[in-house]
Amino acid sequence: MSDQSKQLLRERRTIKIMIEMYCRSHHQPQEALCTECRALLDYAMQRIDKCPLQADKPTCAKCPIHCYKALMKEQVKKVMKYSGPRMLRHHPVLAGRHLLDQALFKPNKKT
Repeated sequence: MSDQSKQLLRERRTIKIMIEMYCRSHHQPQEALCTECRALLDYAMQRIDKCPLQADKPTCAKCPIHCYKALMKEQVKKVMKYSGPRMLRHHPVLAGRHLLDQALFKPNKKT
């Protein structure tokens, strides 16, 4: 498996865990996720799958495109604001890898 494939899998896993953490704390669903959070997760997965920068995809915070609709972007920001700090405690390796991916990202310069 390529490093890029691993990074995309990590990104998918990271956003899934963050949304689950947020939903459990704020919505206390009977199922795995409430309807609103399930829709947000599905949307985030679609955005990752359809990213035009697949080969050189940065973390969303470093992305020049910002492909989320305004409402979904605000929801994801709330989720990340809540879950981000908690990821360090509950999923330190995944959080560390995400921070490392963000810090090490170097955009490809087209010559």
